[in-house]
Amino acid sequence: MSSLKSLPWLRKLVGYNTVSCFSNLELIEECKDTLEKLGFGCLLFYNEDRTKANLLASIGPQDVPGIILSGHTDVVPVTGQKWDTDPFEIVESDGKLYGRGTCDMKGFVAVCMAFAQDFASADLKMPIHFAFSYDEEIGCLGVRSMAAHIQNQEVKPFCCFVGEPTMMRVVNKHKGKQYFECNVSGFECHSSLIHQGVNAVEFASELVSKIRSMKLKKQKEGPFDEQFDPPYTSIHCGVIHGGEACNIVPKHCMFKAEWRYIPADDPTALFSEVVEHGKELEKEMKQVIENTGIDIEIKASGPALDTPADSSVVQLGQQFSSSKGSLSVSYMTEAGFFNNAGVPTVIVGPGSIEQAHKPNEFVAVEQMEQCEKFIANVLQFAQT
Repeated sequence: MSSLKSLPWLRKLVGYNTVSCFSNLELIEECKDTLEKLGFGCLLFYNEDRTKANLLASIGPQDVPGIILSGHTDVVPVTGQKWDTDPFEIVESDGKLYGRGTCDMKGFVAVCMAFAQDFASADLKMPIHFAFSYDEEIGCLGVRSMAAHIQNQEVKPFCCFVGEPTMMRVVNKHKGKQYFECNVSGFECHSSLIHQGVNAVEFASELVSKIRSMKLKKQKEGPFDEQFDPPYTSIHCGVIHGGEACNIVPKHCMFKAEWRYIPADDPTALFSEVVEHGKELEKEMKQVIENTGIDIEIKASGPALDTPADSSVVQLGQQFSSSKGSLSVSYMTEAGFFNNAGVPTVIVGPGSIEQAHKPNEFVAVEQMEQCEKFIANVLQFAQT
């Protein structure tokens, strides 16, 4: 059995079913109650219906810049996945800790909570801020209010470490993401009278074809950033639904698409290109039936991260993790929000992204040990 300092907290956190469709308040309240008893000042940032909350907990002098340790509390669903164990109960086997969220990313949060007493007892020369969010897995919805609060502070933290799984290597760059939904409203009629109808599926397909041509152009012409895999902005259509029967000209068609853009690319220009093409198609539709059209709406977006490799936060991350160099990843995290709030940010946390979102998700005990050393080094640094 592992002697990890953070294991009791990992058991608690994994025991809460915080799949994004459920509330995270019980988990947040337990963390808040524990931290307030230790002297942390705590702020909650609720969602609109107050079923979920972010927690920003701070300890140490508040008149000097400090360090943010950030993690999200929600996890992806287990529905339809074949687990060999109860996903909401920690099982240790062969040096691995199995359970939903062990890797992504309750492991990092557990280490922070395990060191809360140490931070509270230390003679801190700078503040430590725990930033625990909700709804990261469905578009980084929660962190936005917390990042906005931090951005408006007179004394901002000087760096942030987001503990997503990186095998305890420092990640200083990731792609941004924008996901949108398109609804095409046509005019239905009998398929023998196609000249009287407006085929929503066909016009949606024209727009999907446009998106595919944009994808191919990116693959061929860039811009490119060889630190990413793939080294260009990736574009794809992932969902499409439309039509009721083959003998009915379809009235409605919906599709969803996204791009994961490199920091050098412009998501606003990409979206404008799709919208402008949609307007041209809409003109053709309205020539047949006026009351038709195309509606395109951004559903979620998150900024890219591009922290300079020679910045102090990268160097500190390397120092705390005893690692060298820095990496770029193609997935998106909350790091871009903190960075855009004026807090230089990198990602470094236990486990591999290869284990995230899968059945039998796990984090290696060795990775948790490295993370505990990382936080211990943060603690030591904050006292100097």
